[in-house]
Amino acid sequence: MKQAAKASSRRTKKAIKKISALDWYVIHAVKKLRMERGLSQVDLSFQLNFSDSFVSQMESEQTPAHYNIAHLNALARVLKCSIHDFFPKHPLPEEES
Repeated sequence: MKQAAKASSRRTKKAIKKISALDWYVIHAVKKLRMERGLSQVDLSFQLNFSDSFVSQMESEQTPAHYNIAHLNALARVLKCSIHDFFPKHPLPEEES
C-alpha cells in the first residue's frame, strides 16, 4: 500500500510543472481583456467552444495549464484584438533555473 502511495506521489510531482513568467504575463493579459469586455470565465470558454471550466483552469494558479498559440489566435478573434496584445512590448528578464 505504501509503495502505491509513493508511486502516485511521484506521478503527481512529475505532472505539476512550473509556469513561466511569460505564460503568466499572457494569462493575465487575457484576463484583463476578458474583464474589460465584461465576459465571465464561463462566457469566454463558451465563445471559444471549450468546456465551461477552460478559462478558469488557465487563470488558476493551482493548475499548470497555459494557453497555446492556437488558443491565443482564437482569443484574439473573440476578444476582437490583436494576438500581439497578449505579449509584453519588451522581453521579460531571464528566469532562474
